[in-house]
Amino acid sequence: MIDFGIDKLALIGAVALIVIGPERLPRVARTVGVLIGKAQRYVSQVQSEVNHSMELEELKKMKDNLQTAAQDFGQSVQSGLDEAGAALSGSETETSAYPSFYNDWRLKRGATPLWYKQKLGVRRHVQSGAARVARFRPALPNTHRQP
Repeated sequence: MIDFGIDKLALIGAVALIVIGPERLPRVARTVGVLIGKAQRYVSQVQSEVNHSMELEELKKMKDNLQTAAQDFGQSVQSGLDEAGAALSGSETETSAYPSFYNDWRLKRGATPLWYKQKLGVRRHVQSGAARVARFRPALPNTHRQP
């Protein structure tokens, strides 16, 4: 940028004092100061907009990189799942000697002996809320008086 030293500013001020005159010089100097301030604000605003747009471009690039990485990861996981599914479907044909009810969870659950369910605390019957409260209500003390 333009480099103004003290000597150059003094020379410009002396020439302006001679050309413009001492009466109008303060008003011209104030106007020049206002114009320079506006120019500086405009330059800083343009500079901040350029920096903002550069940051946005960098963020878009990072977003695109993350999206491609996520898609690649998703595709690799999906291919692994497909391979595992193919291996499992191949193994199902090998275990087809068992009847299909061995794979049914409800049938397996119903085949559990009652003593084992009681030991684990598994509910065997559905109870309403009132029945559950009545079941766990503490016993009332004997209220009859003996004369």
